[in-house]
Amino acid sequence: MSLSITSSVSSRSAARGLVPLCAAVGAYLFYLSAGEILLRDSDTMWQIRVGQWILEHGAMPTSDVFSFTRFGEPWISSSWLSQVVYALVYGGDWAGPVILSSMAIGATVAIFLHLLSPYFDPARALLIAALALLLSTIHFLARPHVLALPVLLAFIGGLLVAADRRTSPSWWLLPLMTLWANLHGGFVLGLALIGPIGLEAVWNAEPGRRRQLVVRWGLFGLAALAASCLTPYGWNSLLGATKILSLGKLLTLIGEWKPADFSKPSFFEATLLGLIGLICYRRLTLSVPRILLLVGLIWMALSHVRNIEVFAFIAPLVLAKPIAEQWGTTGATAARFGETRSFPLVTILAVIAMVIGAWVTTAMFVAQHQFKFLPMFSPVAAVDVLQQHKAQRVFSTAPFGGYMVSRDMKVFIDGRAELYGEQFVLDYYDALDARDVGQLLGLLDKYRIDATLLSSDSSAGNALDHLKGWKRLYKDDIAVIHVRSDETKAGAAAAAEEAK
Repeated sequence: MSLSITSSVSSRSAARGLVPLCAAVGAYLFYLSAGEILLRDSDTMWQIRVGQWILEHGAMPTSDVFSFTRFGEPWISSSWLSQVVYALVYGGDWAGPVILSSMAIGATVAIFLHLLSPYFDPARALLIAALALLLSTIHFLARPHVLALPVLLAFIGGLLVAADRRTSPSWWLLPLMTLWANLHGGFVLGLALIGPIGLEAVWNAEPGRRRQLVVRWGLFGLAALAASCLTPYGWNSLLGATKILSLGKLLTLIGEWKPADFSKPSFFEATLLGLIGLICYRRLTLSVPRILLLVGLIWMALSHVRNIEVFAFIAPLVLAKPIAEQWGTTGATAARFGETRSFPLVTILAVIAMVIGAWVTTAMFVAQHQFKFLPMFSPVAAVDVLQQHKAQRVFSTAPFGGYMVSRDMKVFIDGRAELYGEQFVLDYYDALDARDVGQLLGLLDKYRIDATLLSSDSSAGNALDHLKGWKRLYKDDIAVIHVRSDETKAGAAAAAEEAK
């Protein structure tokens, strides 16, 4: 009987241990099969070009080399490691970046389920993970933040585990901070959360241990700050990562930095209202530090839609322990929290089989499917015309900037808003609106623009159709090109000659 019980427990433990891996493989294969949803942002193109530049020159960029409006001005890449990795897997097609991004999403799911497993049974944990994925998919793109997401979750999850156990964080989290700081500028969030999560650990600790915990969490915070500076740029990585937050009004105009819009129904709105209703209905009680953490995560998601994924994956971890204790699973939780999972031969063989199966499926799918970027961000024919026309200073839309950089063209603007600055980008948006034609022409003259590359339905493009001194050179369903007319060129040449 004893042997039978032991065998049964071991089998359940092995099965439970495989749940995160099975879900990770499932998430990976899903996003691989729907790979085009990861190729919806032209920033991916200039991110890869930066990585290629680093590999070609064997150095880190310290000034801009991709635009003619900011050429030579100070600029550092806070995502240099992600850019290099993307450049290494990019072989002229998009299979490599899609596979890499899908793997990062799968790893995120595995870590998330592992962190939830002490508090929820597999069915509930999988449901929560599915909701988190649905909330986050809008921002799942082949860009550095996706590669950093599993690191983000592992680091912040490690802090919350320490708080739940009323102890100090593991020093093994420090290498994660260093990795995160080299992958993406979002590492500042991890630094910012050390204090609030540490407060939760101190809040629930016995009075005699609180001073000791304060010291340990304080030392860990200082060590994490130092670890975040172990990048090619040192302290400048921290300063560069926070620079975008100083863009003021501009953050309300950039898609992923816009506040959440509740003027029409959304899945995030339904999830947030459902969570509030559930907490009230079940009378969930939270400590003051957890309330602050939850409110802070909600505020971040409401302020900038790009933070919805942070809310989706971190808020459940903040709520997990109180839910487990107050909604009737405290006993099971305690038993599982300290459980040491065994990995018998059957489990190891199952892991190997799943990895091999995922690899074979990937190879077969990639061989039969060519991943393509959204055409609206890839004005191939229009850029061919510009290069044949030998245009040097092209006023283009920011979404076209990534593709132009990938074609080794110096751009007017791209996705690096922190480089161009608030006023420059605001002037760019005003020119695109073309409400003031004089302002549009003034900007074109100020930067000595000799051609424009705009979306085919843009207001500025329509205005240039009717402005003296400009003529349409090319138009298709994606883009329209205008160049200065011969009369304008002759007048500019004469003015230059007189100046001499």
